[in-house]
Amino acid sequence: MSSDKFLNRELSWIEFNARVLSEALNPENPLLERLKFLCIVSSNFDEFFMVRVASIKRQLRTGGSVRCPSGMPAETQLAEISHRVKEITAKKYRCLLTEIFPGLARAGIVYTRSDEFTRAQVAFTKTFFTEEVFPVLTPVRATPGKPIPYSGNVRLHIAFLLRPMSADAVDAADAAEQSAPVGVEVADDAQAEFVAVVQIPPSLDRVVFIPDTTHPAAFTLLEHIIVQNASALFPGFEVLESARFRVTRDADLGVDEERDEDFVEAMEQVLEHREFSLPIRVSINRDAGRLATIITESLGLDAGDVYIKDEPLDLSCLMAIVGTSGFDELRDERWTPIEPPALSNVQSLWDAISKQDFLLHHPYESFDPVVRLVQTAADDPKVLAIKMTLYRTGGRSAVVHALEKAAQNKKQVAVLVELKARFDEEQNIAWAERLERAGAIVVYGIAQLKVHAKALMIVRRENDGVKRYLHLGTGNYNEKTARLYTDIGLLTTRADLAYELGLFFNAITGYSAIPTLSKLVMAPSSMKARVIQLIEREKVRAESGAPAKIMAKMNSVADPDVIDALYAAAQAGVTILLNIRGISMLRPGVKGLSENITVVSIIDRYLEHTRMVYVYNDGAEELYLTSADWMPRNLERRVELLFPIEDRKLMIRARGILETFFRDNVKAHKQNPDGSYTRLIPKDAEPLQAQRTFYQQLRALAEDEAPVNRKEFTVRRKSPKAKP
Repeated sequence: MSSDKFLNRELSWIEFNARVLSEALNPENPLLERLKFLCIVSSNFDEFFMVRVASIKRQLRTGGSVRCPSGMPAETQLAEISHRVKEITAKKYRCLLTEIFPGLARAGIVYTRSDEFTRAQVAFTKTFFTEEVFPVLTPVRATPGKPIPYSGNVRLHIAFLLRPMSADAVDAADAAEQSAPVGVEVADDAQAEFVAVVQIPPSLDRVVFIPDTTHPAAFTLLEHIIVQNASALFPGFEVLESARFRVTRDADLGVDEERDEDFVEAMEQVLEHREFSLPIRVSINRDAGRLATIITESLGLDAGDVYIKDEPLDLSCLMAIVGTSGFDELRDERWTPIEPPALSNVQSLWDAISKQDFLLHHPYESFDPVVRLVQTAADDPKVLAIKMTLYRTGGRSAVVHALEKAAQNKKQVAVLVELKARFDEEQNIAWAERLERAGAIVVYGIAQLKVHAKALMIVRRENDGVKRYLHLGTGNYNEKTARLYTDIGLLTTRADLAYELGLFFNAITGYSAIPTLSKLVMAPSSMKARVIQLIEREKVRAESGAPAKIMAKMNSVADPDVIDALYAAAQAGVTILLNIRGISMLRPGVKGLSENITVVSIIDRYLEHTRMVYVYNDGAEELYLTSADWMPRNLERRVELLFPIEDRKLMIRARGILETFFRDNVKAHKQNPDGSYTRLIPKDAEPLQAQRTFYQQLRALAEDEAPVNRKEFTVRRKSPKAKP
């Protein structure tokens, strides 16, 4: 297998973030939207270092081999990652400091550092510090030669370099101990310097709005207020320097899969260890002085792992500015999710779904029908059971509350809650325990696998027998992300799908063997083979001279076997169009290998999350939706579902959605053979923005299908006078 055929996965993911950054750099986007994209890039890199970079480093430490189809050695990967991320980071801060902050100030939202405070702002922040911040802070000594204490994962800290203000203050040991700040070690030498560390409490908001007579909104950051008032933390000591720093630690820690009896406890231990696991990266502010060296040496990191930045170190806090009330002119025009009239203007969801299948395209179409379906089922006396998979649900989940209510109403509720959904483990543990207390049957995932499938089945007794109502989707049962991510879901009562979904639930909640399915396709048992079979079938069509075409939309394509199948199909003459949001290890457009493959990536206001596969099949077109990306983890180490859209009207609509992605020339980037991307521009063609097109089409359709108000006019007439 030639490594030249595959791009490096990690570098491809970094280029996805470069495309996200391009939206922040685009002056045509409103300022607060540009700021949002900067925050997203910062958050994405946190997870990337905690998981992907941590995995490479861990395997190097243990002497294991790092699986990399591109053939790039692990040490080279780390060096390339550091170089490219630092390039992107520099662009990010240049954009923030020279374009976005000045632009926001002109629009009335001004960022103010402590050295720019007016007298009134100094007074305000001093009172704020004394009353709201000081009681929460805990300075801790840093012992020379030992790791910086309490430097938890991705938490912001301030280090202070201190010196006694006078020799008299530390003359005697007793006096020294009394005058020393909490946690600062005082030596006999009055000129000795000490280091103390203060963690920024996560319970306090980083963004602090301050009074300003010249701007509608002014804000500073909590760390500036703490540094400004540091003398209150260290009485008797002079603050020589301060440094803000943030450590990223290994979060890719595995759980002991053999601990069936106390698996939840094992997961909780993983979460605890994540806070103080091995450091992977440290970010330090640019003017940190000598403290930068002290911090770096304490953590034992190489120069490539040290990121010297401007401030704020963690841009995710600026999401509070993105959400500031008012200033709508600095945001995208609001698109209100549309609910299909056939679902919104009905007395019974059961009747509506029984009559026809529905394809819901979120967030253009509302996720509310799915939520309402579960809520209705919780109270409906005819509903016998609800079965569901939960991967990421969010902090305030109406779906989980409805399941809890259903269990309390004595319905059989069976839920698989995936505890290994990274960074949602704690929330999922809480939901699972709450559902169990309500009386639900809760399965805490499957050993050695993650359950990533998105499936709901409601069993209802009706006059003509028991009927099953299904929802199958590409995204999570999370009302918040359903407004931010694009996904597609199917509502149906089809008996063939219902039967097979029942087998699926039996397999993941009990001890059933993996079922043989004909409509649904499961990973890890058969999905990879089925995907390759679909690709190879088109290859055979092309070899016989028939038209052959594949279209697919995924978050990532990184499975070498699937990529090889795509290469072979392309060489046989199959036209292959791929819309890949993130990682693409495939090299498109290489002569003799992939001339017939086009890869585009769309970065727009919504995160592209839909997964779809279309094959022409000699005119007998097939279209599938799936929860799985074309990656080894999805196809080999997760429980996923792929399901067909067989209703002709819905299939044509879904195919049209796919085709629209490949006509986008406003927010689309075309992948080049070397892994770089070129942003498409309209040129002579009419501009087309896929996400805007979807919303406009659905809004127009909803207006056309809205029920006509047939209420008659009430005509007022003069009453005839009674005859004498």
